[in-house]
Amino acid sequence: MTERPPLDDIDLKILSELQKDGRIRINELALRVGITAPPCLRRVRTLRSSGVIQAIRATLDERLLGYEVMTFVLIQLESQRLAAIEAFEAAVTAEPRFLQCWRISGDADFMLKCVAPDVNDMRRQLLQFAGLPNVRKIRSFPVLGVSKDAPLPIPGSLATPNPA
Repeated sequence: MTERPPLDDIDLKILSELQKDGRIRINELALRVGITAPPCLRRVRTLRSSGVIQAIRATLDERLLGYEVMTFVLIQLESQRLAAIEAFEAAVTAEPRFLQCWRISGDADFMLKCVAPDVNDMRRQLLQFAGLPNVRKIRSFPVLGVSKDAPLPIPGSLATPNPA
C-alpha cells in the first residue's frame, strides 16, 4: 500500500458513489461527480492503490444461500500471548463460515460474525470454538434481524451518502 494522498471533494464524491453502486461504469461515475472519464479512472486507481478502496464486492443474501442463522460470538482467551492470538486467528481464518473476526478490548479478545444453515450447525461451530486451545469463554448472540446496514459515512464536505 502506498501513502494515501489527501482526499478532495471529487475523491469523496467518487467514494460515496462507489459505495452506492460498486458496478457503476467509469463514464457514469465521472458524470455523477462532475469530471471526465480519464481523470475519474485515474482517481479510482489511485484510491485503490493507496488502500482507501480495499475491495468492491457483491452483498449477498445469506438466507437465499441457505444460511438461516447469523451469530456474533465473543471469545475470551486464557492468554494474550502473541503465539496464542496468532493460533486463534489462524483457526478462525481456516473456517469460511466465520465471516469476520475483530480483535477487541474489554471483557473479550475477539468478536466474530458467523453464519450457519441451522441452529444445530451453529451449535457445532460454538463447540468448535470450545475445542480450540487457549479459549476461556464463549458468548454467542444470535441475530434476530438487521435494523440498519449503511455504507461508511464519507468525511469532509459531503453529507453522509443517501441510502440506495
